Amino acid sequence: MDLANLNAFIAIAETGGFSTAGERLHLTQPAISKRIAGLEQQLNVRLFDRLGREVSLTEAGRALLPRAYQIISVLDDTRRALNNLTGEVSGRLTLATSHHIGLHRLPPILREYTRRYPGVALDIQFLDSEVAYDEILHGRAELAVITLAPAPHALVKAVLVWDDPLDFVAAPEHPLATGGEVSLTDVASYPAVFPGENTFTHHIVSRLCEAQGLKPNIAMSTNYMETIKMMVSIGLAWSVLPRTMLDDQVARIALPGIQLTRQLGYIVHTERTLSNAARAFMALLDAQITLP
Repeated sequence: MDLANLNAFIAIAETGGFSTAGERLHLTQPAISKRIAGLEQQLNVRLFDRLGREVSLTEAGRALLPRAYQIISVLDDTRRALNNLTGEVSGRLTLATSHHIGLHRLPPILREYTRRYPGVALDIQFLDSEVAYDEILHGRAELAVITLAPAPHALVKAVLVWDDPLDFVAAPEHPLATGGEVSLTDVASYPAVFPGENTFTHHIVSRLCEAQGLKPNIAMSTNYMETIKMMVSIGLAWSVLPRTMLDDQVARIALPGIQLTRQLGYIVHTERTLSNAARAFMALLDAQITLP
C-alpha cells in the first residue's frame, strides 16, 4: 500500500476537502485526487462520496481510517526505533505548544535545546492546548507542551512541569479593582472576557463559578491570553490571567479565600516510540520541575 496515498486519504478525512488536504500536504488538488484514485483502485472500493463541494467518507472509508492511522503509526514507530539505535540526537521533532507557553515558558528551553542539539530540525506548531492534545492522540505531533487536561486520556502520559497560578483581573480604574474587597458574586455581575468555552482554562473558571451557583456574564471570548489582557486593560471586561502576565496594565481583583491554578506540562502518546530528539527535549523540561 502506497504511504503517500494513505497520507492523502487521512488528510482529506481530517480536513473534509481535497483542496484543504492539498494545502496541508503542499500538493495541488489534482495531485491529491490522483493519489486517492490510486488508493481506491488498489483497494477496489470507493473511499469518499463527493456531493458538490461536500466530501464525506463512505462506509469503506470509515472502516479504513482507524487502520490507516495504525499503519502510519507503526511505520513511524519502526523508523524512530531504528534511528534511536545510533544514539544520535538528530532528525525532525514535531513539537506542539500553546501560544502562551511558547511565548512565556519555552524560549530559554528552546535556546538551550538548539545549542545542545543543532542536528535536530524543530517543527514547532502553535496551537490551542486542546488541539495540541488531539495532535498527540492522532500521532501528528510527537510531544506537546500545553495546559494539562483535568482528566487525561488513557493513551496520554502527562507530566506536570509548572503550576500556573491564575488571578482575577480588571483595568486599574475598573470598579472591581478600586472598590476594595469584593466577592465572586460581585465579579460575576460585570461583563467578562474568557478563553473559548472548549479550553481547559475556561472550564477551570466556570467550575468555580458553578460551585457557587453563579454564571459569568461572558461578553467576549478569545483563546489568546495577550488579547484577553489587552481587552481587560482598556476596561472592556474582567477576566482571569496567569499571574506571570500581571503588570501595571491590569490590576488584581482581591477575592479572599479563592485560589485558582492550572497545570502546565508536556504530554506524549503512551504507545508511541519516542525519538532521541523528543527524549532530549523532555529531559530539559524535567529539569524545570521543582519538587515540593
